[in-house]
Amino acid sequence: MEKDIRLSNDSEARSLLGKHDENMKAIEKSFNISSVLRAGILKITGQDEDVEKAVRVIEELLISIRNNVYIKKSDLNYTVKAIKEDKKVRIHDIYLERIEVPSKRLYVTPKSKGQKAYIDAIRSHDIVFCIGPAGTGKTYLAIAMAINALKKKIVSRIILARPAVEAGEKLGYLPGDLYAKVNPYLRPMYDALYDMVESELIHNYVERGIIEVVPLAYMRGRTLNDSFIILDEAQNSTPEQMKMFLTRLGFDSKTVITGDVTQSDLPKEKTSGLVEAENILAGIQGIKFVYLKGEDVVRHELVQEIIKAYARTKK
Repeated sequence: MEKDIRLSNDSEARSLLGKHDENMKAIEKSFNISSVLRAGILKITGQDEDVEKAVRVIEELLISIRNNVYIKKSDLNYTVKAIKEDKKVRIHDIYLERIEVPSKRLYVTPKSKGQKAYIDAIRSHDIVFCIGPAGTGKTYLAIAMAINALKKKIVSRIILARPAVEAGEKLGYLPGDLYAKVNPYLRPMYDALYDMVESELIHNYVERGIIEVVPLAYMRGRTLNDSFIILDEAQNSTPEQMKMFLTRLGFDSKTVITGDVTQSDLPKEKTSGLVEAENILAGIQGIKFVYLKGEDVVRHELVQEIIKAYARTKK
């Protein structure tokens, strides 16, 4: 079977084929097809089913390219995998989703169907739990949505909280004042902020109380109206802390809780507040649970293999 795909110009062809044709070589290898580009026409040859799927991959990539989306190796790999499983899937709906942020990068995009579903859940629900392994973008996308809501004046402030699991005796051995002791636990949230917002603007927001990054224990006794509230690493919260956090939600506010139930740092005899909340709150209207998986990992491809390997040892 042969199929022809007409490309609009040389720039589009370069974006599609990739550096040294590496994108096209990957598609050829994945679907056991051959290709040749002549006079702006890309000819695909192979078995019927293989050609149809390869063409779907190319069509999805072209839609994204024509909307000024730069295709990375991870994007190509995910597109190939998704279309192998379902050749009708609309991958460009994922890549064309743009969360505007006030930095040089301009916007953040999801990289998988699971991440797109997560963003949609945050838009449509006041409380969202996102549970999944490391590297699936749970915290990063939540912070992007919070920054976007602040930028659009949907909320007036952002509260980012994390449990400091060593907040008892062990933390006391660390040098410095209380801020110095808890800062290492909060650092990952600052890292995400600095990736999306210019540093001067972050300092301005923090000084004015528009953005707060706080240990979970500091949330007690507060009622948060007109806020976007994120609890990160929620598997390290106790049931009492989780209940306390969830009841901070005020009017015109949104809450996102993220965590990985396989990586709790709590003592073995302690129940995770995230696990308990999952059992208690499932089915309540207005609360959404989103589950990300290994295929939603957006770090180095080896991270997916590491997660799979550890999952196999626990079966």
